[in-house]
Amino acid sequence: MRVIELKETVTASNDRDADRIRLETKKNGTLLVNLMSSPGSGKTTLLGRTIRELSDELKVGVLEADIASSVDAERIEALGARSVQAHTDGMCHMDAGMTEEGLRALEYEDLDLVFLENVGNLICPAEYDTGASKNVMILSVPEGDDKPLKYPLMFSVSDVVLITKTDALPYFDFDMEKCRERIRRLNERALVIPVSAKTGDNINAWTDWLKDALNDWRDPEQEVNA
Repeated sequence: MRVIELKETVTASNDRDADRIRLETKKNGTLLVNLMSSPGSGKTTLLGRTIRELSDELKVGVLEADIASSVDAERIEALGARSVQAHTDGMCHMDAGMTEEGLRALEYEDLDLVFLENVGNLICPAEYDTGASKNVMILSVPEGDDKPLKYPLMFSVSDVVLITKTDALPYFDFDMEKCRERIRRLNERALVIPVSAKTGDNINAWTDWLKDALNDWRDPEQEVNA
């Protein structure tokens, strides 16, 4: 009897596709950022604020991934950013093949920055390499400071953790320092940035990081990490 490890085969194929996306976006000078979070974390609202803050400096596009509807893509289009809605046909994540198809539809070659707004959940998106240059995880204050304990992989693969809805801190039992420490134990290199899209508090720290990441990505001396 033959036993075929399908997950390993599929993952290996996905990783090759992801590496190809990084090489192509590197050559084009476009930074692809994978945004991951649970539903209701304020991901689209934060994305809208980010686009407004960067609109005078960078050309931004968004690949919106959802199981159904085009609500988020329409919101992004209204802000003047190029957007493509990707329906995942029931799948709970984007993989590299889906991302590549979405990038072609977005016609991203003239864009500086592309956000992949991944499907909202804290499990599947962390398991698949999308080909993004950077992974960013969004955790909102109302979700609680214990999420790193419950979903360690998501925090482990992220370059940045944005803690959103900080304007709600007075109303929730959220310990910022405890959350930082829990993230640090999982991922020492992850940068934690508390922000409020509603008030604009600390948004500049986030946008400055994006601009620095783009400049680094365009540096010919920087290698593409597979």
